[in-house]
Amino acid sequence: MKKVILGLVIVLGLAVVSCKETTKEKTQDAVESAADDVENAAEDVGEAFENTANEAGEAIDTAAEDAGEAINNAAEDTKEALKVD
Repeated sequence: MKKVILGLVIVLGLAVVSCKETTKEKTQDAVESAADDVENAAEDVGEAFENTANEAGEAIDTAAEDAGEAINNAAEDTKEALKVD
């Protein structure tokens, strides 16, 4: 009887240890997966910031060019208006 109980205890002990390692592996896999997800999200955010900055820079350049053209046109109009025929 003692041998049967001792055998059951050993089998149950091995099962518990085996489950613990499987749980640890699953936990480690989940942590690694979460870390990869965070890294990918950070890269996406960085790309979005870079794209936004580029678009803003292009918009500023276009606005500056438009303002320059408007100033030149106003200067030409002023010259024409001041000419005495």
